[in-house]
Amino acid sequence: MTYTGEVTVGGAPAVRQLANLTITKVAVDEKMSNNCYLLRCHDTGSQVLIDAAAAPETLLPLIGDEGVTTVITTHQHWDHHRALADVVRASGAGVVAGDPDADAITEQTGVSVDRRVSDGDEVMVGTCALQVIRITGHTPGSICLLYRDPAGHPHLFTGDSLFPGGVGGTFGDTDAFRSLIDDVETKIFGTLPDDTWFYPGHGGDSTLGEQRPHLAEWRERGW
Repeated sequence: MTYTGEVTVGGAPAVRQLANLTITKVAVDEKMSNNCYLLRCHDTGSQVLIDAAAAPETLLPLIGDEGVTTVITTHQHWDHHRALADVVRASGAGVVAGDPDADAITEQTGVSVDRRVSDGDEVMVGTCALQVIRITGHTPGSICLLYRDPAGHPHLFTGDSLFPGGVGGTFGDTDAFRSLIDDVETKIFGTLPDDTWFYPGHGGDSTLGEQRPHLAEWRERGW
């Protein structure tokens, strides 16, 4: 079945098979409809979870007996880490987050962040590397994760920093919006090609090429 990125809470996961990596997307929590992404390296079988957002009763069976080596939390907002403690307790996974958000994540979840990351750091999924891109604005320490598929186009996990139709919310803070739109334009659209497929923290996926024509519109409207 062709991967579209369309998932519903309580529905089947969407699975995308790349040459070296499998991406499994699942939606959790009826109210917030968060996306969680399980990445599995074909060479080693190692797995990494991006955003243990909620519903451990959904995430733990998805992870299975293989477990996860790492849980990456894209940012500090409560709806993206409600299952973090349960997943870490069950799997013994290490926890990765953006440096400026790490303390808040620990305060909210009671889970220590084992590794604080920023621009240019890498998180490994077996033999596959995820490059960290720090995007400041939605929160101080939000991160995106870039996988450069050697057999295809790039894949980018954007948390709540970039969605089809605009950047993440900045809650009326004009300085935060300016930082967010600048980082998204410079670090993402300014460096990655149009065929980059991105996977947001809520809702459907898109490509940078589809969204690029709207950048000026987003900046002008201020959200």
